[in-house]
Amino acid sequence: MIVSIHQPNYLPWTGLINKIAQSDVFIIFDDIQLPRGKSYIIRTKIKTSNGSKWITVPVKEKSKLLKINDVQINNNINWKEEHCNKIFENYKEAPYFSKYFNKIEKIIKQEWVLLNELNTELIKIILNILNIETKIIFSSEFNIKLKGTEKIIELIKSAGASEYLTGMGKGSERYTLGNEELFNKGKIEVKYHEFVEPKYQQINGDFVSNLSIIDMIFNIGDKETNKRLILNGVVSN
Repeated sequence: MIVSIHQPNYLPWTGLINKIAQSDVFIIFDDIQLPRGKSYIIRTKIKTSNGSKWITVPVKEKSKLLKINDVQINNNINWKEEHCNKIFENYKEAPYFSKYFNKIEKIIKQEWVLLNELNTELIKIILNILNIETKIIFSSEFNIKLKGTEKIIELIKSAGASEYLTGMGKGSERYTLGNEELFNKGKIEVKYHEFVEPKYQQINGDFVSNLSIIDMIFNIGDKETNKRLILNGVVSN
């Protein structure tokens, strides 16, 4: 059984959805400290007639000591209308927009207190749209007090998995590089996820990469998105 682990990004980009699709179990890493700076946990990119633009969920506090599952949304700012309006204005002419927008909008406009819960529900509806049946669980469910690589290994074992699918970036490699002996001792095989983002027909000009998965869904629909996600995910040892 293959497990992947990642923070709950807001309307995540295509690569994360691809990694989830390649996994049997996806663990939402919600009991670690909130990353510093402008994290993908609070923002995502959409395409406009003037290129890609960020949309950001305002939060009440971004202390480095705050865990992701404790981060509260600042609802004193009218971010829900802003995000839905921006998505509507920039994607209303997309071929599959009318089929899926209401599902995304319905979740965004619910009453949310915790960012983790909002992001998780958006990830779930995206997986539902794309008919991806990967099981989702939270790292906080296991109440593991370890840190770093040891925490990752214990999470994988607690989920009943023997294979760990990890990314190729610095954020992921810090748990694996130089720690091969720990994974071997835990009888866990490490697999590396390399995603080659496919180009597809977009509205508003030439192709722009690294956007939220909703761009792909609105432009080419669920079946074609699912097909391209499966074809473009590379797993290697």
